[in-house]
Amino acid sequence: MATTCRRSKTGSGRTERRRHVTASGCVLALNGGSSSLKFAVFPMEGETPLLQGKAERIGLKDSSLRITDGAGRQLADERRQFADHAAALKRVLEFVRGSTPHKLSAAGHRVVRGGIGADDPELVTPELMRRIREMVPYLPDHLPHQIAAIEAVNEFEVALPQVVCFDTAFHRTMPRVARWYGLPREMFQQGILRYGYHGLSYEYVMSELAREAGEQAANGRVIIAHLGNGCSMAAIRERQSVDTTMGFTPTGGMLMSTRCGDLDPEVILYLLAQRKLTPGEISEIINKKAGLAGVSGGRSDMRDVLENQATDSRAAEAAELFCYYAKKHLGALAAVLGGIETLVFTAGIGENASEIRERICEGMGHLGLAIDSAANEKNARVISTPGSAASIRVIATNEELMIARHTIRVMRATVTASG
Repeated sequence: MATTCRRSKTGSGRTERRRHVTASGCVLALNGGSSSLKFAVFPMEGETPLLQGKAERIGLKDSSLRITDGAGRQLADERRQFADHAAALKRVLEFVRGSTPHKLSAAGHRVVRGGIGADDPELVTPELMRRIREMVPYLPDHLPHQIAAIEAVNEFEVALPQVVCFDTAFHRTMPRVARWYGLPREMFQQGILRYGYHGLSYEYVMSELAREAGEQAANGRVIIAHLGNGCSMAAIRERQSVDTTMGFTPTGGMLMSTRCGDLDPEVILYLLAQRKLTPGEISEIINKKAGLAGVSGGRSDMRDVLENQATDSRAAEAAELFCYYAKKHLGALAAVLGGIETLVFTAGIGENASEIRERICEGMGHLGLAIDSAANEKNARVISTPGSAASIRVIATNEELMIARHTIRVMRATVTASG
């Protein structure tokens, strides 16, 4: 590796190894989900991945790991049981170490939430880890395995610098009124507010929109629909988030694969007081048994829902409800912006489910949205008609590249600061 390590003394007298980053090193970007781990390895110079892959169904018997190179050639297709994220990450790190032409200079992680004042990616320190652990009670389905990933990398290579990228940071520009709930004022001051999520995805898509459509389009009134396993939309003006559908946690907002989306809070109280369910049981329902899975009778994948809608009324109703939620939120965010000039679909459903895109845009002519069915069916980059007042686009997201960009920037700033 074209990195060097030197030893220096910390203020406590403890010896610390500092890694200097040079152009021939590479960066590992890690993006952990509740039962999956996506990763990619990028060179310090250039944005074509050396490796990329995904471990799926972590914690289940039929776990898998698929890895390809930058050209999409398959390098690994393994079926093995990963008991937890640490086990999956260990295998990923072993593969990366033995398969890349350069050793790692740093690892970057997506962490779902930063604190109230967390704006920028940060180098991992004991103080940062303390702050992240304090937020685990707010996000028990997300933060534990993301913390475990940071710890696993440290155990695998203790000298490797790590950078955390907060998924909430993009939405820190939302005006105060968009962040409030109608709760007692002191609760807002205690951090009970609307944070928003999918920020790394939105940030990347906006960079691609500027590249494809120009700065004028990117600076205009944009709504991005991130439709995947988790779903959200964001209203963006002058490249800054002004509102989004997710709130205090990623459970709120739109109907999702297994999450319920917006819910009357009295439903929770009813389940607690009258049905005698525990908080854990309710969390299991609203996060893992609701959404498409709950309405369709167990199908959480939109592909399965669409394939079965003609023969199963439950699947048909799930697809209908998904699109209904999406249309309502799209209209609300357009109202916040005072109109819409660009609508972008991204993530697994948004990039691939042409039927869902068409059904969401149907009847939205009053917002200037007119979809070109032929272009939409082909998953074209631009799927609006030539006469549409607003542009409709499909842009593939790349959270791992966004993580790598931030990690490289932080590492270079650290090296500059250290002389």
